[in-house]
Amino acid sequence: MAGLPKRSVGIVGGGAWGLALAHLLVRNGHRVLVWDRNGERVRRLRETNRDEDRLPGVSLDGRIEYTTTLSDLRGRDFHVLVVKSAAVSEVLRRLKEEVKPARMVSAVKGFVGEGLKTVSQATAEVMPEVKYAVLSGPSIALEVVKGVPTSVVVASEDDPFAAEVQLAFSGRTFRVYRQDDVLGVELGGALKNVMAIAAGISDGLGFGTNSKGALLTRGLYEMVRFGVSLGAKRDTFFGLAGLGDMITTSFSPNSRNRYVGEQLGRGRSIEEILKGMSMVAEGVRTAFIVREEAKARGIDVPITEVVCEIIEGKVSPLEALSKLMERPLKREFYT
Repeated sequence: MAGLPKRSVGIVGGGAWGLALAHLLVRNGHRVLVWDRNGERVRRLRETNRDEDRLPGVSLDGRIEYTTTLSDLRGRDFHVLVVKSAAVSEVLRRLKEEVKPARMVSAVKGFVGEGLKTVSQATAEVMPEVKYAVLSGPSIALEVVKGVPTSVVVASEDDPFAAEVQLAFSGRTFRVYRQDDVLGVELGGALKNVMAIAAGISDGLGFGTNSKGALLTRGLYEMVRFGVSLGAKRDTFFGLAGLGDMITTSFSPNSRNRYVGEQLGRGRSIEEILKGMSMVAEGVRTAFIVREEAKARGIDVPITEVVCEIIEGKVSPLEALSKLMERPLKREFYT
C-alpha cells in the first residue's frame, strides 16, 4: 500500500500463526523479529526459512529475523502475541519485565488459565498501560503464507491504533477490517474452536451436508447466546471473528480442532489423538471452560456440553447425537 509507514514489529511466538504473520508483515515492507523459546527451531528457521512440521511445503521470507532472547524485542513499534493460551500468563509477566511493550496485538484464540479470562483481561492485569488490539478471523496459517486471499478483523478501544494495525497487515492477499468489540472478537476466536470439534465429529461419523449445515447454524447461535450474555456485541458473531472463522475452522483439512473432532467421531480417545499432534487444539480446553461458565450463568450450550461428554468418554458420538436430536422441541430463537 502506497505511503504505508514501515514498522519494526516483535512477534512473540514462533508457531505456525506467528510465522505466517511475520511472513506477511515482512512482505509488506516491515522489519520483523520473531521470538521463540525453542533454540533448535530457531536454528532451523535461520538456516532454511522453513518449518516443515507446522507449515509444510512453503518457504518463509528470508528477511524475517529470529531470536531466543525475549529482551531482543525491546523498542519495537508494536508487538504481536502469538503463543498458546496456556502460556499467556507466563509470557505476559516476562514481557513486562524484559520487553516493556507499549502497544500489543493479540493473535491468541483461547482463554487464559482455567477460567473464562480473555487475553485482553489478562493483559490489563499485568500491563494496564499497554494499548491493546486483537486480530482474529478465518485465517489458516498455511494458506496465508501461500498467499491465498484472506480477510480478518482487528478490534481495539483505541481506533487510531486499530487503524495502524489494519494498515500494517493489509496487502494484496490479506485484507483487515476494524471495529471496537474486543470482547466479542476474542470470544468468537475461542468459541468457534468448540464448534469446529463438533463439525469434525460429524465428519468422522460420515454424516453429510445436512448434518453439518444444521450443526454449524445452531452452533453459531450458541456462540451468540453465550457471548451476548457476557457483554459482547451480537453483530460481531455474524462477522469475520465469529461466523467467518467458524466456517473456515470447521471445513479446512488443516484445522487442528476439526481434526480432533474427526478422530473422536471415528472412535479414538482424546489422549491418543493429542499424543500424536505437534500443535495445540485450543478447542479442547475451551469447551470445558465454556461448559462450566454457562452452567454457572444458566446459559444453554447443548453442543458444547455433548462435545465435553464425548471428550470425557461419557458418551459415544452417536449417543451424543441422540441427546441433541431428542431434546425438548423449542422455538428456533430463544435466550
